[in-house]
Amino acid sequence: MDNNRIDMPTKYDPIQIEKNRYAWWIEGKYFEPKNNPDQEPYTIVIPPPNVTGRLHLGHAWDTTLQDILTRMKRMQGYDVLWLPGMDHAGIATQAKVEEQLRKEGKSRYDLGRETFLEQTWEWKEEYADFIRKQWAKLGLGLDYTRERFTLDDGLSKAVREVFVRLYNEGLIYRGEYIINWDPATKTALSDIEVVYKDVQGAFYHMRYPLADGSGSIEIATTRPETMLGDTAVAVHPDDERYQHLIGKTVILPIVGREIPIVADDYVDMEFGSGAVKITPAHDPNDFEIGNRHNLERVLVMNEDGTMNEKAGKYNGMDRFECRKQIVNDLQEEGILFKIEEHMHSVGHSERSGAVVEPYLSTQWFVKMQPLADAAIELQRSEEKVQFVPDRFEKTYLHWMENIRDWCISRQLWWGHRIPAWYHKETGEVYVGQEAPADEENWEQDPDVLDTWFSSALWPFSTMGWPDTESADYKRYYPTDCLVTGYDIIFFWVSRMIFQGLKFTDKRPFKDVLIHGLVRDAEGRKMSKSLGNGVDPMDVIDKYGADSLRYFLATGSSPGQDLRFSMEKVESVWNFANKIWNASRFALMNMEGFTYEEIDLSGKKSAADKWILTRLNETVETVTRLSDKYEFGEVGRVLYHFIWDDFCDWYIEMAKLPLYSEDEDAKKTTRSVLAYVLDQTMRLLHPFMPFITEEIWQNLPHKGDSITVASWPKVQEGLSDPEAANEMKILMDIIRSVRNIRAEVNTPMSKKITLMLKAQDEKILDILQKNSNYLERFCNPEELTMDVNLKAPEKSMTAVVSGVELFLPLAGLLNIEEEIKRLEKEWEKWNSEVERVQKKLSNEKFVNKAPQAVVDEERAKEKDYLAKRATVEERLQELKSAE
Repeated sequence: MDNNRIDMPTKYDPIQIEKNRYAWWIEGKYFEPKNNPDQEPYTIVIPPPNVTGRLHLGHAWDTTLQDILTRMKRMQGYDVLWLPGMDHAGIATQAKVEEQLRKEGKSRYDLGRETFLEQTWEWKEEYADFIRKQWAKLGLGLDYTRERFTLDDGLSKAVREVFVRLYNEGLIYRGEYIINWDPATKTALSDIEVVYKDVQGAFYHMRYPLADGSGSIEIATTRPETMLGDTAVAVHPDDERYQHLIGKTVILPIVGREIPIVADDYVDMEFGSGAVKITPAHDPNDFEIGNRHNLERVLVMNEDGTMNEKAGKYNGMDRFECRKQIVNDLQEEGILFKIEEHMHSVGHSERSGAVVEPYLSTQWFVKMQPLADAAIELQRSEEKVQFVPDRFEKTYLHWMENIRDWCISRQLWWGHRIPAWYHKETGEVYVGQEAPADEENWEQDPDVLDTWFSSALWPFSTMGWPDTESADYKRYYPTDCLVTGYDIIFFWVSRMIFQGLKFTDKRPFKDVLIHGLVRDAEGRKMSKSLGNGVDPMDVIDKYGADSLRYFLATGSSPGQDLRFSMEKVESVWNFANKIWNASRFALMNMEGFTYEEIDLSGKKSAADKWILTRLNETVETVTRLSDKYEFGEVGRVLYHFIWDDFCDWYIEMAKLPLYSEDEDAKKTTRSVLAYVLDQTMRLLHPFMPFITEEIWQNLPHKGDSITVASWPKVQEGLSDPEAANEMKILMDIIRSVRNIRAEVNTPMSKKITLMLKAQDEKILDILQKNSNYLERFCNPEELTMDVNLKAPEKSMTAVVSGVELFLPLAGLLNIEEEIKRLEKEWEKWNSEVERVQKKLSNEKFVNKAPQAVVDEERAKEKDYLAKRATVEERLQELKSAE
């Protein structure tokens, strides 16, 4: 920028600032990677949101963290790819479209598969557009030229390739198993799509009569309607109570079928009567027992949760209606003799909310053991996936070590259709990427794959795989960081790891940054039923994207839940407003100042040296903490530096030279202001992209956009710890004077007498050469500085490092109150002395802590002891004067 001209409105209005900036970034192609071989690539793939609706606060949090990482890495000189995309979300999307059809009095069957899918694609386009607009409103630096969708041709090819390869290796198979069945959506669910809730139910105690008439055997069940499908009663082989009955038969009540009593180790002798009914078609454990004893599988229910013809007189009844009726009938027959209330955990469909039915069905499965073993082995190597926080690795490994085969078929139309065909005459199964040559003789499996099957391939399918020569695959895979919530470690993270390992021989990402859930201010989960949900777009409309982003990014530590508070978003808006006003003041005082004129080599004031030292410390801390994903801490450090150091102190001190006649001092101050503000905006940019770009564009700068400006580095030549220490003494004096004035209600406008007793000549020199700051910020009528001062009678006092302050306030000082105040101050310094001495008396600390840390604690001890002694001395003086 050759001739700096200020073009900032007087008032901070985020809506106006943010309005056209995103389109400007997109037009400038700032978010598209440059594929520069001299740059190291850095890749993140967005966790694809479902095309079922609008983004919620969880999405806003998740994507803000990714945007922070990619903006920071871009500024650090990486060739950054942040790849956007969306998920077809099989069950969820189909349910939404079917709900729409029901309102029109239609079902998907009225439309037929082809027309139904056309309508679902229309839904997808409409909602994908909503999502893109929301991404834009949040300011996300996505490369839209590479946007993907899980049903894209390229991704569909990858899905077919994976399915066929796994099938050919015997890792995908078709079998009859008990699966989780959702009677509402009439589809299978994987284990992790089942949500368990405690429900008030009952144990129904029954006696099944022995076929030989010699008595009966007692069993209990929570699902009496399934007894119609019983094919055995099981007891433990070592249970002495029942050994004489093993091999005998019982008559199944109501049905009249004769079923055997079998011995199986699975039965718990201590639980209930020690005998259990076995229903292989309606219970996963019974299914396994049935296999061991060659029992028949009798399915007594339809896919919609009604009873079928094998349920006899209950045929056509809803399963829960049947339960009521069968309980009545069994009571009348004297079979059911006790109903015991029982709170138990019942599986519900995550999508529809229906009670899940364990159900015998022919489905497609992935054999998980070999895939899980490889993923577990990876975590023992140097190439392991790093979980942040690392405690989530245990969560991941626990699931992997106890894995069950994954049911991947879904009885839906929307999704990747299973690439399997059945011969119409022979029933032969053909699995392939394309249909068989004589397609008319074959019928394709009507089911589609679980949504997570395609999502599991997302990090590499989006890069052009299975074409391993694809430019993006070769350059940007594996990815660097996955950002996601702890709630989908099983659903998604684990599956991406084992599929990535299986098909690319590499971990799909180096790090997994785990965040929690967004909750309301009271810590409750956000839900429609509680009415406590918050639309992130409404928050942006009120306070701007920057305020929402900064709050989300800095409001918790990795892995923890975040409590949403509109008051906290508002306080971030206040912070942004403070930045705006401070920047405007600085810019108004450097109007016409050009980038070429910035010169930090001139004679600098103590304030200049101090703020440049603090800037270096802030750059180091922010960079170090960001590399560890500690964004909450980064937020605290930036807030303190910007609000306290820069706005409240430096800008006020900069007014002295800016309003003076000293042109050299003016130029240096302008240079420091321009430099510090420029570097600060860069540090803040990943968190608050809009306001920082706006301010940066008004600063004297080089380059087109802050998005591609280089990330600040520590400039050793600008650090001056001695000057920083000088400044700390001056600031402590100014603060103490302000505090004393406040205590005795003496406003800053009223002149006072200020006496400063320096502990030595060196401190006295610091005070004398910086007396302009003390004059300006303490407003003394008379300022005395010496090493041999004595406290005047009736004066307020304070102690700072190396200096004792006396404010003779005759007529204003109440000696009794001053003694009380000093006693409190003595207690403060005494507790600091005790704390530091306790630390230094701990041998472990002294021997194990870095020497610099121990030395710092020893310096604190010396400082606190001196302050305590000075306060003690002053107390003695006042007490003797009483």
